[in-house]
Amino acid sequence: MANVVTKSRMGSRGRPEQSRAAILQAAVREFAREGIAGARTDAIARAAKVNKALLYYYFKDKEALYGAVLDQVFGGLVTHLEEVFSRDLPPREKILAYAGAHFDYVASHPLYPRIVQGEMMGVGRTRTNHLEKIVKRYFRPLFGRIAEVLKKGQFRGEFRPVDPLHFIPSMIAVIVFYFTSAPVMQLMIGTDPMSPERVAARRAAVLDLISSSLFQELRGKPRGARP
Repeated sequence: MANVVTKSRMGSRGRPEQSRAAILQAAVREFAREGIAGARTDAIARAAKVNKALLYYYFKDKEALYGAVLDQVFGGLVTHLEEVFSRDLPPREKILAYAGAHFDYVASHPLYPRIVQGEMMGVGRTRTNHLEKIVKRYFRPLFGRIAEVLKKGQFRGEFRPVDPLHFIPSMIAVIVFYFTSAPVMQLMIGTDPMSPERVAARRAAVLDLISSSLFQELRGKPRGARP
């Protein structure tokens, strides 16, 4: 019987995409909960329903698995947002479409902000740091696309003259912080901040805050009024 079980588990090598996806999904939960230092590959393998030999077949060590998780987190976000930036929209519509898409992505992957926060806080520690690669591959291109929209909106008189170096981090913080602070929010308000109703209300509040802080009055009409 033991040989049958082992053969069945190791036979997952014949389904590389499914096995790899299961390992990554389990790794996201483990790294979000324990961080890279506390995460255990045996716990990840157990949650993914594979043995450790198969895990190491796809990822040579825990550091490589962590790097793959980061690529999944940020690569998925950039791919999701690229569709928004490719649309032919006026700056106002595009910046709100970006903010809404970023919010929706994080809402669909609520564990991702914990992993991002853990990576940021790990800068300067003795372990291998992935932040330089993340900045080059994901942060810098995303920052450039948002800055381009801000520049265009300012040129057209739609946006206030904000400094992208300050406004972009502030905007992203408004989008993401709600999810990283969800446990605290639940203690404060006594209800689930991740309920569909609460998340929808937060999304509307985020878009309202961004538009209120960025949009310039047009043609003497109040902010948000149709030209």
